[in-house]
Amino acid sequence: MKTHVDVAIIGAGSAGLAALRQVEKHTDKFVIVNDGPYGTTCARVGCMPSKALIEAANAYHHRHRAEAFGIRGAEGLSIDIPAVMQRVRSLRDHFVSGVVKTTQALGDKNIAGRAKLSPGNIVEVNEKRFVAKRIIIATGSRPIIPTPWLALGELVLTTDTFFEQKNLPARMAVVGLGAVGIEMAQALSRLGIEVFAFNASNRLAGISDPLIAEAARTSLENEFRIYTGNPVELSRAKRGVRVQAGAIDISVDRVLVAIGRQPNIDDLGLDALSVKLDKKGMPSFNRNTLQIENLPLFIAGDVNGDVSLLHEAADEGYVAGVNAIAETPTCFVRRTPLAIVFSEPGIARVGQPFTEIDPANCLTGAVDFSKQGRAVTAQRNTGLLRIYAKKDDGRLLGAEMCAPAAEHLAHLLALAIQRQLTAAELLAMPFYHPVLEEGVRTALREITKHLAINTPELGSCNGYQLEALD
Repeated sequence: MKTHVDVAIIGAGSAGLAALRQVEKHTDKFVIVNDGPYGTTCARVGCMPSKALIEAANAYHHRHRAEAFGIRGAEGLSIDIPAVMQRVRSLRDHFVSGVVKTTQALGDKNIAGRAKLSPGNIVEVNEKRFVAKRIIIATGSRPIIPTPWLALGELVLTTDTFFEQKNLPARMAVVGLGAVGIEMAQALSRLGIEVFAFNASNRLAGISDPLIAEAARTSLENEFRIYTGNPVELSRAKRGVRVQAGAIDISVDRVLVAIGRQPNIDDLGLDALSVKLDKKGMPSFNRNTLQIENLPLFIAGDVNGDVSLLHEAADEGYVAGVNAIAETPTCFVRRTPLAIVFSEPGIARVGQPFTEIDPANCLTGAVDFSKQGRAVTAQRNTGLLRIYAKKDDGRLLGAEMCAPAAEHLAHLLALAIQRQLTAAELLAMPFYHPVLEEGVRTALREITKHLAINTPELGSCNGYQLEALD
């Protein structure tokens, strides 16, 4: 027996739920199919539990600043790791429960099971067959673990399993130093765990600007050891795991693997459709419509392998949802690229990265936060920000940073770049004193001094060149 629906959504993660919100505005003839745990990657095993862990780790780590502020006795503080992990899970469960209610309220339109696509726009699940006018694939992704490492069992963790740990061992390795690896390695170190961090490449946290990369590495290596540039091998040790990378050969209690995620596209049935697939089994799609070729198929979120970030997944779910109920797909203009690593100092990339900038047609402005007034008073005076702008008119192109309050500085610059502001136009906005955002002004002034500004404006006024006032 076949049931006809207007839209079938496969996956109830961030992208699938965003698509659902658009679809249910226009039709009640839909189904949403989900294989595995409900609650989204972000709320269940990603951004939210990791930030709960990071906040606890930072709160404990900041005891090291107390003495300089005139606060005595901080050295007597201790950390209760089981209590920390329990709080992380409690918050995680709270966030997940709100998400789960959304799908539970759908009744029989919500189907738990593994979907399979068949020719004729058919979605098969639990021996039921749905014929859909449009299909949205939003099946998400899962952590990558090399097959030989699976033999190590529970000695190897991913973010899918890490937050279920009741306690944490004394020595851990983190393999993979993208955003997740950097965040987790620093958090573990700040909780008092001896951390050894490895990355096969020399690139950290997606930073492409060599000066920012150097600043980030210098700062992070004050807290844990970093080994890069060699492939990593794991094997069982007498106690724990043996980690080998180049000349490094150590043993740790457990390993957290954060070397990336792979799309949940396998066994979905795309190979049975008239869809061209690449060597990885991925279809080509239009990034602005999320449509696969000219078929009534849309692919959104982590599963398409484009940008694995929650706000991008939500945007893509919206685009796919709108287009799945439209006669003709709309090409959406995507937002300014924005990526943030919640380390201290924070790491962020906005707009065009350093590697996409043409040096011959670009101006760069920088600020070193080591002597920036507000950063000094807060003992957060570590890091570097670099802003890139067009050479002819100073229009802002992008920025990379390893800086205090990077998450806020990045949003300010993302707004400016998306609005296509020039360095001079952003300088014309008010900057209060003393705030960390004054560092942005310092970098912008370095750019504008190379531009011909014909009309006197407040944005062209010079700084004091005094640490206390700039």
